[in-house]
Amino acid sequence: MRGSIVKKGSNYYIVYRDPATKKQVWKAAGASKKRAERILTEIISQIHQGTYQELEEISFADFADKWLSDYAEARIKANTLRFYSDIIRLHLIPYFGCINLTSISAHMVEEFVAKQRRETNLSPTSIGYHLRVLKTILKRAVAWGYLIRNPAELIEKPRITRKEMDFLNKEELKRFLDNVDIRFYPLFLTAALTGMRRGELLALKWEDINWATGQICIRRSLVNGKFDEPKSKAANRNIIMPPILVKELKKHKLSCPPSELNLIFPNSRGKTMNGDNLYRYQFQPALRRAGLRHVSFHSLRHTFASLLINSCENLKFIQSQLGHSSAQLTLDRYGHLMPEVQHGAGERLEETLFGDSVRKVLEK
Repeated sequence: MRGSIVKKGSNYYIVYRDPATKKQVWKAAGASKKRAERILTEIISQIHQGTYQELEEISFADFADKWLSDYAEARIKANTLRFYSDIIRLHLIPYFGCINLTSISAHMVEEFVAKQRRETNLSPTSIGYHLRVLKTILKRAVAWGYLIRNPAELIEKPRITRKEMDFLNKEELKRFLDNVDIRFYPLFLTAALTGMRRGELLALKWEDINWATGQICIRRSLVNGKFDEPKSKAANRNIIMPPILVKELKKHKLSCPPSELNLIFPNSRGKTMNGDNLYRYQFQPALRRAGLRHVSFHSLRHTFASLLINSCENLKFIQSQLGHSSAQLTLDRYGHLMPEVQHGAGERLEETLFGDSVRKVLEK
């Protein structure tokens, strides 16, 4: 069986006969003739192999709307849903919108990733998010019978060159804390000695502190000015407070501005604090006063991790305090900070296996 390619206006269509009904089928293939040729070749190959299946016609834009309303809204957190919706509206619809799902090929997805990398200022991380959302949508299309396979499944996200994380060593941290506005000292001390993410820190309530056990329970996060669930299941955690932090927070409680929300770190009106303003008007000026380099607020989280590592805490404990989903994630992110232990490994192995016998030989 052979098919053909027909151009109408600025778009190409592939034309062939359904092997079951013998009816002529027209499929939109977009504005690229090469793309149309690839789609036609794939369909004709499926017909010859007996694997062809006529699928319901639906454009990517229509299916994306269906995915958002029928699937995502009931399963994805509100802030994540807004993030996904923006990706679909700003990046996926402009490229795939009018194309039928069945016409999207793996090569088309590769072209999309390459075009974003070549023609935009987006970071590899952002492009990776776009690809992940596309894969998720098309995976659901397979589950609902709109596609036989996911054309984006095997497409790799752009390689990310990870920047070496920056953190304050203990001397730099002391200098920083010595130079913060006294009103914000409890906040920055808490950030440095608990490793909380900024949103978790600003969502803390007094009821989250267990004074008897000296622990802070992470139950929520502040995202775009609204309370939300923590970033992940692992982010729901109990963080152990050093005695100095317990003492400082008890003192802070006596002078803390009243807050209907019972916040530990409210703004002057008792409402949630603006994280960007905190960074711009308190964090950065304190760094400058301390004569320190520019680092991100998140560097305080890295600083906390480095302090735990220097204290020789075990990997699983560090993972639990940071709220990472796995110890491997913690190791990948902070493994380079861990002390080198290979020096003398041969001697230690020998001692473990042959300690007494080797000593007797050496004593002769």
